[in-house]
Amino acid sequence: MTKVIAIDGPAAAGKGTLAQSMAAKLDFAYLDTGSLYRAVGIKARLANSLDDATKIAQNLKPEDLTHTSLRSAETGELASQVAAQQGVRGALYDFQRTFGLNPPDRKAGAILDGRDIGTKIFPEADLKLFVTARAEVRARRRHEQLNSPSTPTIDDLLLQVRRRDARDASRSEAPMEVAPDSYMIDTSDMDAPSVLNLALSIWRDSL
Repeated sequence: MTKVIAIDGPAAAGKGTLAQSMAAKLDFAYLDTGSLYRAVGIKARLANSLDDATKIAQNLKPEDLTHTSLRSAETGELASQVAAQQGVRGALYDFQRTFGLNPPDRKAGAILDGRDIGTKIFPEADLKLFVTARAEVRARRRHEQLNSPSTPTIDDLLLQVRRRDARDASRSEAPMEVAPDSYMIDTSDMDAPSVLNLALSIWRDSL
């Protein structure tokens, strides 16, 4: 039976890096669910209508996930805004469930990372991890990741991180929260290989 690993957590905590590395090690399929909301946010902005995001989500295409601005700080803000809309989340729910239950290329499992994978999308996941880090650390990481002349200052990014955390945690539909049966990993003082080794150890112990 297909295995599913759910990795949740706030922005720039390292969950994407962990999810990709785990997927490579375990030969599982990987889905960055945040990219779905980022793509919807971009298309809604281009249409000049965040209020019409649900219709956009219903018609999302794979090529929409390759937009050059997908990883920008502005797009992250847009993603958080459209993700708060119940219609958008409903439109993308089936996409995520289908990916996890029927991974591409006949993989034996799937790893999905996001904000509500372990609580809403796959509450029955075989393993749930909640990856977090101090807000100051996440702002610095985001600054290093963006690394362009137009990148906001670390102080500005810290304000964005805190604002997004508050919005993601307080939204009425599928708020970001730690599932009761989730393993918490604080990456503030850990490098990526250490985080991966810890997560793999937790996975082996759960089998």
